Amino acid sequence: MAKKLVELSGMTNVFFCSTGLEANEAALKLARKFGHDKGITRPEIVVYEKAFHGRSIATLSATGNPKIQMGFEPLIEGFVRVPINNIQSLKDATANNPNVVAVFMEAIQGEGGINPMHIGYLREVRQLCDENDWLMMIDEVQCGMGRTGKWFAHQWAGITPDVMPLAKGLGSGVPVGAVVAGPKAAHIFQPGNHGTTFGGNPLAMRAGVETIHIMEEEGLLDNAARVGQHLSDAFADALATELACGTVKEIRGLGLMIGIELAKPCAALTQQAAGDFTHHQGTKWAQVQGHRGRQGQIPARLC
Repeated sequence: MAKKLVELSGMTNVFFCSTGLEANEAALKLARKFGHDKGITRPEIVVYEKAFHGRSIATLSATGNPKIQMGFEPLIEGFVRVPINNIQSLKDATANNPNVVAVFMEAIQGEGGINPMHIGYLREVRQLCDENDWLMMIDEVQCGMGRTGKWFAHQWAGITPDVMPLAKGLGSGVPVGAVVAGPKAAHIFQPGNHGTTFGGNPLAMRAGVETIHIMEEEGLLDNAARVGQHLSDAFADALATELACGTVKEIRGLGLMIGIELAKPCAALTQQAAGDFTHHQGTKWAQVQGHRGRQGQIPARLC
């Protein structure tokens, strides 16, 4: 399993855990240890508005949603928050701050409303991290494992992160999480720095290996790209009037990770759509969710 993930990612080492939350926790610990190893006593990590990384205290603190943070204060310090796809804002927020050690992002924000990081922006962040000796950490828990038509969504930009948390689709329903690391981060953890109870167990590893095998055998990455493009085009055609008059603001996403942003709150509409789907076989391949009040998310299955 580790060998396969290294092959697919172009990275070097893998740590296995059981969930995406655990994988993201490990990434945050890697970043802090990276800073301490450089003599930075209060390391800071750049995170993003509308981000979602989990519901533990550390991952909740990295998350950019005050609604789900409410009631769990005080949150953990050590995060610098910036808007997505604005390299100047990132540069301004980190200027003259020697404590910054990493940039932590989702290649496509899921819970935050299907907000893709632009290809150019991903490349600019990669360059900025290299110039400043920061870790580039990309959370692929939701957008990875073929959802967008590539194994990992950041691969559309032709870059490689230093740290990549994975989970969800990795085990086809069997709890599997992983943190994949490149040369810059692979040897930060030393014996005793981190651990896991169930990570790397035989069932999880078999599920992960078989998942990847089936995806390769059945060409599910190409299928995700092809069907995703078909859905996006069909939505654009079907909603052309609504797009023109502004009741639908935008259709965005990549592959089979698609969001439709409305001009007004969509809770009632998504509930109606969910009710309609329960009467059709379409429920076997699609799920409609309301996010951030105005976005509908359609994370269709790869097959």
